[in-house]
Amino acid sequence: MSSTSSFTRFYDTWFDQLNQLLEQLRIAPKPPSSQDDRSHLSSLAQKIVSHYAEFYRVKSVATESDVLSVFTAPWASCFERSLHWISGWRPTTLFHLVYTESSILFEFHIADILKGQSTGDLGDLSPNQFRRVSELQCETVKEENAITGELSEWQDSAAEVMLGPFTDLSDKIGRLVSVVKKADDLRLRTIRRVVDLLTTQQAVEFLVAAGELQFGVYGWGRRLDHRPCSSASLMPHHI
Repeated sequence: MSSTSSFTRFYDTWFDQLNQLLEQLRIAPKPPSSQDDRSHLSSLAQKIVSHYAEFYRVKSVATESDVLSVFTAPWASCFERSLHWISGWRPTTLFHLVYTESSILFEFHIADILKGQSTGDLGDLSPNQFRRVSELQCETVKEENAITGELSEWQDSAAEVMLGPFTDLSDKIGRLVSVVKKADDLRLRTIRRVVDLLTTQQAVEFLVAAGELQFGVYGWGRRLDHRPCSSASLMPHHI
């Protein structure tokens, strides 16, 4: 069995486990009313972060074994792959998620906030937290651009390598492995750094929102992949 097939099977199991962990977060008491509640939420949040770390650890092994197959992400739907940045989600997506969730919750609790009442959720980010999120976003954008630049250089040199000796091809594959690993490392570091700058309650809400986005894209993609396709729908319409 190929390493990519093994990773696809791992991904299916990993995805089911992620859903189970997120369900534990969804039903956990929020906001935490005691130190035990806070410890429980913090433990669950760290389990999910560790679960993502395990995903990228196993993916790294598959990347070293067959980077070309991993780059095409055969475990994902066509719709998911259309949204990919170097065989996965774009790290800066997390910042858009934080801002969106914060805005929604702020509007929902605006009456309480105007009364000076703290909600403690993502709608109640402090000015310092907003500043740190913005700084982290800028740093992540720079790293994304640098990795994208490396991939562009790799692609630009494709013709030269195809005309060269086999040793050049091996070196080129090695460079692509490095690019994919850097992208995955940035994804995991971004998750960890966003979680670190949030309170326990906010981190839980962020992880649940990220998971729901992931499951939403996954479900939508599977439905599109299994949608009946008639030849008539592929023909141009004439007025």
